[in-house]
Amino acid sequence: MRRRSCHGSAERAALGPRWAMASILDEYEDSLHRSVSVPQSRGTVGIPHSGYVNARLEKETPIFNKQRIDFAPPEKINSLVVSSNQLCMSLGKDTLLRIDLGKPDEPNQVELGRKDEAKVYKMFLDHTGSHLLIALNTSECLYLNRSVQKVRALSRWKGHLIESVGWNKFLGSETNTGPILVGTSQGQIYEAEISVSEGSLFSTNPDQYFRQVYTLEEESGPAPVCCLEIERGLEGKFFIIATTRKRLFQFVGKVPEGTEQQGFSSIFAVHADHLPSFREFPANLGFSEIAFYTPKLRSNPRSFAWMMGNGVLYGTLDYSRPDSILSDERVWVYPPDIDITVNKPISIVLTQFHFLLLLPDRVKAVCTLNGQVVFQDLFLEKFGLLTRMIKDPTVQQIWIHTEKVVFRYHVQRESRDVWKMYMNMNKFDLAKEYCKDRPECLDIVLAKEAEHCFQNKRYLDSAKCYAMTQNYFEEIALKFIEAKQEEALMEFLIKKLSNLKSSEKTQTTLLTTWLTELYLNWLGILQGDPSQRNLYLDTREKFRSFLSSPKNKDCLFNNRASIYELLASHGDTEHMVYFAVIMQDYERVVAHHCQHDEYDEALNVLSRHRDEKLFYKFSPVLIQHIPKKVVDAWISMGSRLDARNLIPALVNYSQSASTQQINEAIRYMEFCVYQLEETQQAIHNYLLSLYALCRPDSLLSYLEQAGTNPNRIHYDLKYALRLCAEHGHHRACVHIYKVMELYEEAVDLALQVDVDLAKSCADLPEDDEELRKKLWLKIARHVVQEEKDVKKAMACLSSCALLKIEDVLPFFPDFVTIDHFKEAICNSLEDYNKHIEELKREMEEATQSAKRIREDIQEMRNKYGSVEPQEKCAACDFPLLNRPFYLFLCGHMFHYDCLLQAVFPNLPAYKQVKLEDLQKKLAATSQPSKSHHRPKDADTVSLGKGQQSREQIKADIDDIVAAECVYCGELMIRSIDKPFIDPQKYEEEMQSWL
Repeated sequence: MRRRSCHGSAERAALGPRWAMASILDEYEDSLHRSVSVPQSRGTVGIPHSGYVNARLEKETPIFNKQRIDFAPPEKINSLVVSSNQLCMSLGKDTLLRIDLGKPDEPNQVELGRKDEAKVYKMFLDHTGSHLLIALNTSECLYLNRSVQKVRALSRWKGHLIESVGWNKFLGSETNTGPILVGTSQGQIYEAEISVSEGSLFSTNPDQYFRQVYTLEEESGPAPVCCLEIERGLEGKFFIIATTRKRLFQFVGKVPEGTEQQGFSSIFAVHADHLPSFREFPANLGFSEIAFYTPKLRSNPRSFAWMMGNGVLYGTLDYSRPDSILSDERVWVYPPDIDITVNKPISIVLTQFHFLLLLPDRVKAVCTLNGQVVFQDLFLEKFGLLTRMIKDPTVQQIWIHTEKVVFRYHVQRESRDVWKMYMNMNKFDLAKEYCKDRPECLDIVLAKEAEHCFQNKRYLDSAKCYAMTQNYFEEIALKFIEAKQEEALMEFLIKKLSNLKSSEKTQTTLLTTWLTELYLNWLGILQGDPSQRNLYLDTREKFRSFLSSPKNKDCLFNNRASIYELLASHGDTEHMVYFAVIMQDYERVVAHHCQHDEYDEALNVLSRHRDEKLFYKFSPVLIQHIPKKVVDAWISMGSRLDARNLIPALVNYSQSASTQQINEAIRYMEFCVYQLEETQQAIHNYLLSLYALCRPDSLLSYLEQAGTNPNRIHYDLKYALRLCAEHGHHRACVHIYKVMELYEEAVDLALQVDVDLAKSCADLPEDDEELRKKLWLKIARHVVQEEKDVKKAMACLSSCALLKIEDVLPFFPDFVTIDHFKEAICNSLEDYNKHIEELKREMEEATQSAKRIREDIQEMRNKYGSVEPQEKCAACDFPLLNRPFYLFLCGHMFHYDCLLQAVFPNLPAYKQVKLEDLQKKLAATSQPSKSHHRPKDADTVSLGKGQQSREQIKADIDDIVAAECVYCGELMIRSIDKPFIDPQKYEEEMQSWL
């Protein structure tokens, strides 16, 4: 079997509405067994695409897949109908076979019960598969319901040869047909209703009524009603289609609301006096047949195909039209191989894109889009002549039968090649709709549409389509360049860029840079033409959207240096600033404004984006031109700015010593100190320098507010002292001296300003009376020697209780009379007298205290304690009397060596050394002499000149060791935080317990 590409050819489209006369086998293979072989999609050297390969290696399933039913009828098949998966066929003369296709293994056979020569003429099955009408050639009609086994004769229908039935799809149910229309061979249309009920099924006639409503006629008179169809449109309007051999009638009207059950008589009554609208064709087959296509899950048909004498009338159904629902009508003439005198068509069925014609020996499938035969199926002679073809609208299956065999066609993926037909008809939207799940075919459609648009000079549309294809990138770009369609080229590049993946960074960079260059060129051309102002503004907006696109952001950011160069080469400073803002390159934006003296704009950018580093960098420039606004901006930034980094800008700004400039610097420094509560020494020192330079009053108030505690002062005292001294702010210097506790310097400097200030300084050293006296003497000397005011000098004596008249007298000159000091001298003598009396009283009290102490000591020497023989040492728990021991008033008793061992580790280091020295001296006195002879009073004998006696050594040892009870004295209290086990010996102790 031949394999053809999806590209296809245009030969069939060139044949126009007539069918192509290709051979049956070639057409069959081309339409049903074609396979798509698409080469790998072409990319570009610069911009490769993720291509696809879709080579179909296996034969594709045909659209119409025929299946022979495994069924050998015992008698010839007269008629066959199918609906809702219910199949009914007439076999022989008197047998009816019903099969539920959901349960094909359970057929149901019903006998018609006819003894005469009557034969089945036609059968009609409703849309639910429940109601079966059997028309006999004897002008009788039988009825069979799906739920019963017995056939009933319709007595009211007798005498009419039934040609067609129009079922009511809106009111019909399984037990009631609702009002239906019946067409006869005499051109009469009857309205009828068939109803069955479980309780009275066999006791009443199923036909409720049977009344004539209209008669169809042709030129020669009444004609058989070949087909009837009832459809409901919008707003309760009904459309009734009825056909004769060469006419198609439409009856349109409304049934009053609530009267649908009464039938369609009112619709036909409107046309009692005049013919309804109809289509007429000159030739006829002796019969006609109309087929409808109803999409799945929809109640109304969407298209129709009417098989009549000289061809097939095909069109769509538009229910919104007022008088006729037939729309987009066209006639497909029968192909030359169909001779209506020899092999005229027998039946027609309609699918979504094809109608199938049944001929005596074959089936032809014709595409409704281009009229080409896309499928032809020959049947062998052994099967006999084909009798009828019908379609089950519920499951979209097509049934064909002869007198011996039944065939079934499955329609599979009918729309597989529709895209190509629509494409050849230049209906590209429909073509794309039917190949959107097949990328290889969609690419062909897009390429064809792009080429079509290009040839018709629709360059922008062409660019959009080309961007979605897999064609060579360079080839398409050159195509637009040669056509001088720069706008279309830009559109192509934009669409291509939007289709790139995030991983294709190189391609994205190339396209982005190229587009930037094209935009700038185009803007440059438009900007110079005043008549193109609107186009310029529109292009500028597109360019800005391109620059600010989130998808392009990363690429533009990574290549911003190249973009800046492009913008600079075109001199487009406006977009350079715009691009810098997008890239958040605010430093470049601010620098640009500063270079063009746009200081307010620069400050606005800084204030809007609040970048601390940019403030530090550009503040020295901005403050020179807009100082107040800059300081306002600093203040609005608050604690986000480090004032230390702004001090250089303020220093440079205030070097001209302009009062206004210094005031702005002071305003910001005060904000930092008082509002932000900055503690940085540099800030406070700079504020001090500004105060010293311009605001001495504020200087002193600042120093006083800072306090006098050096640990809580944030400025440098030495720097402040030098600064104040340089500018001659003596009061400020005095304050600083006081904070530094340099009271003598403070008093010396204060005496140059104000004596009262000096007095306040002299009283500050409260804990040092000697210094206070010295300071007051300085003040007194200054008052006497400099001011020569005796009264004021005397006032100094009264202000300080430490000064005496004798301290001040040396400062006075010799010629001063004593009258000035009489009162002061008398007061001084009285004070001395009082002091002598107090000393006498204290001496007497001391004498009495010494006497009492001596008595207590004598009494203590006479005290004693008794020790029982069984008493034990409190430390070692051994008998106490075995060795020298100590007895304390608290009752504790210790051996001498036990007490020494307990006390020694807790003694201060110097006492430990002294104790060791005493023990060595005591040991030296205990050694026997060479004569092995000891004097009687050895303990009391002096050891030589300058040496202590043995008794004195023992007393000194006792003073150290037995000063207090080791359990009751301060030693025990001081040792409360010491661990029971020495940390250095903890591990050893712990191991000993294991």
